[in-house]
Amino acid sequence: MSIELPEAQIFADQMNKELPRKKIISFHLQDYQKLQKIGFVNKDIKAFDNLVNRKVESVVSRGNVIRVKLDHNLNLVLAPEYGGRILYHSRGSAIPKKLHLKLDFDDDTSLTVALTGMGVIQTLRDDELNGSYVYRRDFSDVPSPTNEREFTFERFSRQLADKKVNIKSSLVGKDAIVIGLSNSAFQDILFRAKIHPKRKASELSEKDRQALYEAIKALISERIRLGEKDQFTDLYGNQGRYSPTMGPNMNEKTCTRCGTPIQKLDLGGGQVYFCPECQK
Repeated sequence: MSIELPEAQIFADQMNKELPRKKIISFHLQDYQKLQKIGFVNKDIKAFDNLVNRKVESVVSRGNVIRVKLDHNLNLVLAPEYGGRILYHSRGSAIPKKLHLKLDFDDDTSLTVALTGMGVIQTLRDDELNGSYVYRRDFSDVPSPTNEREFTFERFSRQLADKKVNIKSSLVGKDAIVIGLSNSAFQDILFRAKIHPKRKASELSEKDRQALYEAIKALISERIRLGEKDQFTDLYGNQGRYSPTMGPNMNEKTCTRCGTPIQKLDLGGGQVYFCPECQK
């Protein structure tokens, strides 16, 4: 299960509360070789040496990506897109055995990052940021659903009308017209908007586009308010309280609205669950 915009924002907000002004005094990397081989960790592992004695200035997120900004124009980029745990440890607290990165700070606190699937852990200078695909993708001019100035219905509707592909390709992936959404959010959004996943974006009515727009905003807001999905834990180990309304959890179950058996189909490189009665 992927970490999407709501989870990334929760992590970033909590990290920005705890980490600024802390100095990194040491780090530890382990089990990173597979990630390094496919480009998700710096090819030159010595780049992480630059973290030592750097102070955290701020932590921000956009889309699925978290940027920890350090002094001396250095950054730690985290994108646990296919699952992961980021945990803050106070003095004396237990450290998990399985992790990819551990940062130790000058006040005896620490931060651990463990990816459960594919994801990014990179140390980059400011002038190297745009060389990172995930950073370039999410810290871009593609609208974020949490930014009201960028994510307007007029812009969203116009861009959808120009997309002669299925809705999933319009909302998820490298050609999406919004950032931060993956398959999990996509399924809940379509269920809320009562739209069939095989429909083409350009064929949606204005009413459909409005329903889709409102569903995106409502889902993101609710997941942030409830502290992420219930499969994940936040920076302090607290479990999220949002339960997906559509997805693998609905396999062989019936629609909560109408009682129709839920169906699934292969779409865009993943399985999509939907109600054939409610979603037209």
